[in-house]
Amino acid sequence: MYANDVLDLELRHLAALAAIADEGSFGRAATRLGYTQSTVSQQIAALEKAVGGPVFDRPGGPRPVRLTPLGSVVLGRGRELLAQAEALADAVDRFKAGDGRIDIGTFQSVSSVILPSVVRRLREEHPGCDIRLSEEEPEQPHLGDLDLLFYDGLIDGDAEHVKLLDDPYLLVAGAGAFPEGPVPLERLDGAPMVAWPLTCDQPALEQAIARGGARPRIVFRTAVNDTLLSMVRAGLGSAVLPWLAVRGADVPSDDRLRVHELRPAPPPRAVYLHWRAGRTQSPLARRAVEIAVEVAADLTLDAPSAIGVAPGTRSRPGAPSAPAPSLG
Repeated sequence: MYANDVLDLELRHLAALAAIADEGSFGRAATRLGYTQSTVSQQIAALEKAVGGPVFDRPGGPRPVRLTPLGSVVLGRGRELLAQAEALADAVDRFKAGDGRIDIGTFQSVSSVILPSVVRRLREEHPGCDIRLSEEEPEQPHLGDLDLLFYDGLIDGDAEHVKLLDDPYLLVAGAGAFPEGPVPLERLDGAPMVAWPLTCDQPALEQAIARGGARPRIVFRTAVNDTLLSMVRAGLGSAVLPWLAVRGADVPSDDRLRVHELRPAPPPRAVYLHWRAGRTQSPLARRAVEIAVEVAADLTLDAPSAIGVAPGTRSRPGAPSAPAPSLG
């Protein structure tokens, strides 16, 4: 007998062996497995050929069959293989149902407004899923080992994406710093302002403000939204922030702050969700994309008019720029 002979074994042969050992006869094992007795006999014959000897002593008559010493060895290892196969089948079923692991890259505004709803719904639908999040805002983001990446712009490399929403910029100032209502962009010329570092969409925003005839005096830069708003409350200057950041910090409820539209309005930043092109996505990742699109659509339609942008005036999320990820 050679090792390759053993490799000819099939799980159904081992299942027949285990059923006969448990039931004590070929007939009862066939009933348990839903086969004919002749089929079970054929499976044991194939198993005995593969292992090179008999696995049962067959006394005949009503007496139960008994394992041979070789049969005991094969059954012991065979039960291990059957248990592993069952565990594999269960893992595949759970993966197809949406369990498994997903790694998502995100940034502040998405983390506070969009992602909580995505995570909550994924966990409600798939309690066994493993969600890993990382929050970075590099100048040149890349997917790396991430399944999904939220970013306020398109990324370089071989990636597909869906546009979630246009995120308009609003002026956040201390109470009484400007009259109620929209603020002409030119009023910011020379005015003190706190701002994000010159990464992501910030350079484009400041260029748009300059084209509108205003060159604010930047007195402080930080990538932390809460710190920017604290400095606005302290009177250090105003800030131009995207709507998601304003909403995430619940600025309209703070009586020390006021939110104004700018006229003319700077172009909104676009928020996208990316995934690697050509890679088969897991059902969990595919579902996360669907939920993110739904959450963004709800945000777009329900944007509170209290922050200066009337509900329903923003464009709805767009369709994917490339075919949706395949489930394989």
